[in-house]
Amino acid sequence: MKSKLILFCGPSGSGKTTIVRHLLNMFSELSFSVSATTRTKRKNETDGKDYYFLTVDEFHEKIENDEFLEWEEVYANGFYGTLRSEVDRIGALGKVAIFDVDVEGGIHIKGRFGKNLLDVFVKPPSIEVLHQRLVARASETIESLEKRVLKAELELTYSDRFHHVIVNKELPVAFAEAENLVREFLKP
Repeated sequence: MKSKLILFCGPSGSGKTTIVRHLLNMFSELSFSVSATTRTKRKNETDGKDYYFLTVDEFHEKIENDEFLEWEEVYANGFYGTLRSEVDRIGALGKVAIFDVDVEGGIHIKGRFGKNLLDVFVKPPSIEVLHQRLVARASETIESLEKRVLKAELELTYSDRFHHVIVNKELPVAFAEAENLVREFLKP
């Protein structure tokens, strides 16, 4: 039998990372699948913990070597991807990999893992709330913020491709919904 895997995806600013971090604190059997990216590291991020921060050339080399389960060029020279080695690393630990990826990446992962995957789409209550969350991060330029909001509007139309949708209006409610889904999925 294949290992179980858990996928949380949604637009940037939907709250998926916050929910995944909460679940990692609640369930000892989960392990975070660290994604690779070419974007600039934020102040509070650690290489190898939050992301594997790669140059565009390094990312291209890994694509050529078929080292990714999925990858996307989300923005011009802004690549994100899930390394095969991450799933192998987590499986070797006897843990369940939990992914926090963008929507396109989530669709690719869904196509590979089928019934062994719990797939959850996290939505903001509105595009306006998402915009406010992105502004509050204070990590975006005006141009990158506009790109993220436009992309989010498109990504929100994909929610019906996922088995579970959590509308993250109130974080404690979203946490409880996510916990219930994971608890049920992890049952033997």
